[in-house]
Amino acid sequence: MHIALRIILALLEVVYAYLEALIFLILPTRFRKHKSIAGEIALVTGAGSGIGRLMALRLSRLGASLVLWDVSEAGLDETRRIIENDGGPVRSYLCDVSDRQMVYDVAERVRREVGNVTILVNNAGIVNGKWFLETADERLEKTMQVNAVAHFWTVKAFLPSMISNNHGHIVTISSMAGRFALPRLVDYCASKFAATGFHESLQMELELLGKTAVKMTNVQPFFITTGMFTGVETSINPWVQNVMPLLSPDYVADTVVEAILLNKPEVMIPRSMYIMMRLAVLMPKRAMRALEDLMESRDFMAGFVGRELAGRPAPTKRS
Repeated sequence: MHIALRIILALLEVVYAYLEALIFLILPTRFRKHKSIAGEIALVTGAGSGIGRLMALRLSRLGASLVLWDVSEAGLDETRRIIENDGGPVRSYLCDVSDRQMVYDVAERVRREVGNVTILVNNAGIVNGKWFLETADERLEKTMQVNAVAHFWTVKAFLPSMISNNHGHIVTISSMAGRFALPRLVDYCASKFAATGFHESLQMELELLGKTAVKMTNVQPFFITTGMFTGVETSINPWVQNVMPLLSPDYVADTVVEAILLNKPEVMIPRSMYIMMRLAVLMPKRAMRALEDLMESRDFMAGFVGRELAGRPAPTKRS
């Protein structure tokens, strides 16, 4: 194809993409086409609590058969009980997603006992929330294994059947920490940047393979008010809280499920993060640092205690 024609076609594609994005921005989601997930087999990792449990319940109510994975037997039992009481089909399995062989073994059980997974939600995650040099080596490794490397094993376990049938959906619950770095989250940010890179690269591979009916959604929320981030505060300034509010788990779960139904390739929560992302690309590093100082983002994690230490006195703020 002549280079001039290729340039023209590329420019037309860019214009079309902008117009489409503008229409989707204006058009309420209730007027857009939602796909049905009735009869799908949806697997949610980290389903024993938090948004994992909430997403599983919502997917079940839309007609999907649920497969729950978690390392907490008590959490799994509770989520399974809620879904069963709600009338939905559900199976639960203890699985440490950072253990490659366990993932493959449990995945084989799922295939035998339930069937081929068609919706995979990689949600399991952990956070340490400490200064880098104060974080034990094994905790650094565990963060990378659970938040990023585990996606290799779960996707390798379930993607082949999706490719064979050219049907499926992979959801990565990443984080805005996979786009913007914060102190006291060195390992967490590294793992979420890795998860985002994995997701976007795999998406390109599927497109090149022509598997356009295997959809992917990368979800990047700001801090969610679950036990995982107990003690986190954005700012005492009301305008910062309005721009970057702490997110309710129900809101995030609703947004994720809606993104699945609309086949959205990417979701940033709240919507103000789309603007922040564009600014970060355009602004010089020094200018971005000035904006971060204005929003006091470097102190977001100052009061962090997390799920394990919830209820204990918060640590003193370190200068």
